[in-house]
Amino acid sequence: MANLQVEICGVKFNNPVIAASGTYGFGREFDEIYDISQIGGVSTKGLTLEARLGNPVPRIAESSSVILNAVGLQNPGVEHFIKHDLPWLKEKGVVVIANVAGRTLEDYEGICKRLNGLVDMVELNISCPNVRAGGMALGIRPENIEEVTVITKKQLTKTPLIVKLSPNVESIITNAKAAERGGADCISLINTLTGMVIDIEKRKPVIANNTGGVSGAGIKPIAVRMVYEASHAVNIPVIGMGGIMTGEDAIEFMMAGASAVQVGTANFYDVNAMPKIIDGMNKWLDKHQIKSVNEIVKTATLNG
Repeated sequence: MANLQVEICGVKFNNPVIAASGTYGFGREFDEIYDISQIGGVSTKGLTLEARLGNPVPRIAESSSVILNAVGLQNPGVEHFIKHDLPWLKEKGVVVIANVAGRTLEDYEGICKRLNGLVDMVELNISCPNVRAGGMALGIRPENIEEVTVITKKQLTKTPLIVKLSPNVESIITNAKAAERGGADCISLINTLTGMVIDIEKRKPVIANNTGGVSGAGIKPIAVRMVYEASHAVNIPVIGMGGIMTGEDAIEFMMAGASAVQVGTANFYDVNAMPKIIDGMNKWLDKHQIKSVNEIVKTATLNG
């Protein structure tokens, strides 16, 4: 079998398949189905300084090949995570990536200071409406991305920083470079696109929040394109995500330039999705007589 081990920012992963934030909780429920130590890592449910109940229901809707969600970062808060969930995750032997969010720069600063040295990596969710950005997500404008990255990086003296980029932007290349300038050790993309589903009988949006984040197989071509562009524009590692359902999908993202991948919505369709994706990657690599998954990273070339 091929060697699936990867190393990102000095952190070693048994394989490049990571559970995406918001779709895996803290891993406990999935561990009842399979031993989660067989996956590469877990990006936790988005954490905030204080516990949050999230948005009103309904907050999940389906459409063709995609899911929309407006959960609203429901989570128990960072202190509960540190006390109750982090020790359990460490026992499982997976890489622990704490996904963090906030409404102000001070929120991000405070939560990163608290997590410094406790987790393997921190992933910034900067797609939430931000007070100082006038209600606009920090991840939209490059100057805001650079600012929040600089502030959080100062707190993370012992922990690598991943900046998770939104696709709802003018230029993914410009924003990837802004994260790199701000001191990001790694970037991950794409976060969800913004969408809407309408109930034609009620003539109203299905989701109480009206709009939601679009994820699932239908967004994969957009995600692959953005991963390709971003990975060829920066000199830091890229973690790719967006519509990965099979081992072949994961291979495609890594050829586009990703050093690892995150799997989200697939876990809703099939609770065993990630073990199957890992197995599928192994089979593809063996079929093509490739000894290490690292050999395929950024190997796709454009036509012409």
